[in-house]
Amino acid sequence: MHDAVMSALKTVNDPELHRDLVSLGMIERAEVVDGVAQIKVNLTTPACPLKGQIEEDVRSAVLKVPGVHTVQVSFGATVRPAAQPALPGVKHVLLVGSGKGGVGKSSVAVNLAASLARDGARVGLLDADVYGPSVAHMLGQGAARVSANADRKMQPIEAHGLRFISMANLSPAGQALVWRGPMLHSAVQQFLKDAAWGELDYLIVDLPPGTGDVQLSLTQTVQVTGAVIVTTPQDVALIDAARAIDMFRKASVPVLGIVENMSYFVAPDTGNTYDLFGRGGSRKLGEQYPLLGEVPIDLDVRQDADAGVPAVLAHPQTVAAQALISVARNLAGQVSVLAVNRALAQSLEELPDQLTVV
Repeated sequence: MHDAVMSALKTVNDPELHRDLVSLGMIERAEVVDGVAQIKVNLTTPACPLKGQIEEDVRSAVLKVPGVHTVQVSFGATVRPAAQPALPGVKHVLLVGSGKGGVGKSSVAVNLAASLARDGARVGLLDADVYGPSVAHMLGQGAARVSANADRKMQPIEAHGLRFISMANLSPAGQALVWRGPMLHSAVQQFLKDAAWGELDYLIVDLPPGTGDVQLSLTQTVQVTGAVIVTTPQDVALIDAARAIDMFRKASVPVLGIVENMSYFVAPDTGNTYDLFGRGGSRKLGEQYPLLGEVPIDLDVRQDADAGVPAVLAHPQTVAAQALISVARNLAGQVSVLAVNRALAQSLEELPDQLTVV
């Protein structure tokens, strides 16, 4: 019976990885007792965007096995690491950038991190916008101070199920930083390598706007899994987003997708939809890169940020929060695809060395 069930599961593909669950090592348990099949699937991320489809496909396939009349599907999750870990204990470093300011990049970064943590991932958030740090305020920790642990490493602050570090928690409130490139580079290295991040599935990095010193320092300091570009639909933002994409291309950082923020506005009194900045412009960029989602303008998102609670936690049922949750899951899916494909490519490269000529 077990062999028949495993054969049935070999017909079920992961919708994103396009390989069967058995060959991907995603079947953790497959047992049949008195006609009841108990299947545990180990997903490649707890934020899997197609979990429901996988469950439906598994149930449908196993029910075809003679003698099985009930299928119970449960899930675990283990994030596959990058081929070359970015930092000790950190599986993936993900950059959130934009070509210009004012597109809601930090709000998106905070909600992405909070959403991934909400789904069960171990998440860190680095506020690398040294000149204009806002992550601490959005997480309700503006008055907190970063301390050192017993190993004299910076101890990230914990809030809403994730760990974060921001310059706002290291410098006096309201004080402007007047730093040149070398000082920025040193600060970025300290944030990454002299902080006790611990075991993380994802370290989200909120970049400053543009294509400057911080972006360059990050790509030179650690192995980055990929980047997310945040833009609005209007042409002026898309032009700058294209510049940011070109910067990551030159730095050999894969662009995992585009987030169109402020995509539209739904009037709360009438329900009418208004395209205040145009709409769908990001799909022009999405012809080359995945469009991870379109996030509408929502008063709750702004209010929740000022209150120090990410919208995906404070008001998860709103249209904007649901869009942000979807973006986070789509991003996690893109990371899984990249990690699995790189691991497969690496194994194929090593295959000739393992062959013995007889």
